[in-house]
Amino acid sequence: MAKRAATDALRMKLTMTAHASTKPAIAMAAHNPLAAKLAAEAGGFDAIWASGFELSAANAVPDASIISPDLHLQNTRSMGEVQDLPIIADLDTGFGNAINLAYAVKKYESAGVAAIVIEDKTFPKDSSLRPGGRQLLVPVEEFQGKVAAAKAMCSMLVIARTEAFIAGLGQDEALERGLAYEKAGADAILIHSKQSTPDEILSFCRAWTGKVPLVVVPTSYPQLSFSDIARLTDGKVGLLICGNHAIRAAVAGMRRAFRKIVNDGGIAGVEEEVASVSEIFELQGDSDMRELERKYLR
Repeated sequence: MAKRAATDALRMKLTMTAHASTKPAIAMAAHNPLAAKLAAEAGGFDAIWASGFELSAANAVPDASIISPDLHLQNTRSMGEVQDLPIIADLDTGFGNAINLAYAVKKYESAGVAAIVIEDKTFPKDSSLRPGGRQLLVPVEEFQGKVAAAKAMCSMLVIARTEAFIAGLGQDEALERGLAYEKAGADAILIHSKQSTPDEILSFCRAWTGKVPLVVVPTSYPQLSFSDIARLTDGKVGLLICGNHAIRAAVAGMRRAFRKIVNDGGIAGVEEEVASVSEIFELQGDSDMRELERKYLR
């Protein structure tokens, strides 16, 4: 029931008319069920972003369509099993063409996913923020087919992501693509940028005339707060995604602990900096298992 209520709230945010929303939903990235559970535990987030970038990083491979669809699906399903926030699945380019995507979306819907994001780059993709990356976009009509196929095959929210700014094609191309994807049935348009200032994103949002809400990922321009984004875009943004902060926090924390252990020649120095064993037991649901043991083990 809690997950259904959270999913309905997210759907309401992303199906309002573009100018109606004044407080965007916030999604936190996760790369495994533990990260998803911690994000839900933090409070204040409306959804979990099942990030392809984070899952790739967690497996120490590039974010370039290397992770298998089965691994991605299983990880996404597992995130939904351990906490009640709705899952937004990052499907990159949809694992191929419109036919590949049509088959994939059924599996994600069966896994309990609330929304998917697909992007208009060629397959295999390259990470949007990678310096010198291969940022090639498919024709508009081809991506419209992907959006239409996804909408026809599932009842999940379908968010169309245009990489026009990432590919250096400018605002006019970004707007044209966004409107075309809305026409194909997209429930929201994700507009992405790798600029260190929010200028091109804010300009796009102000120029947006579509009726569906926008989605932004402020990784490259962190100086803009959530309330700033809502205010400066006239409420056109319905969803903000914290795109990769779980894996970055995990990497930073582990590196600090590992270096300290090596430098200290022992583990005593990190005990105050790391989670206690009892905290880990709690996150694992140990008490629930013990209750089952009491009831059913003879």
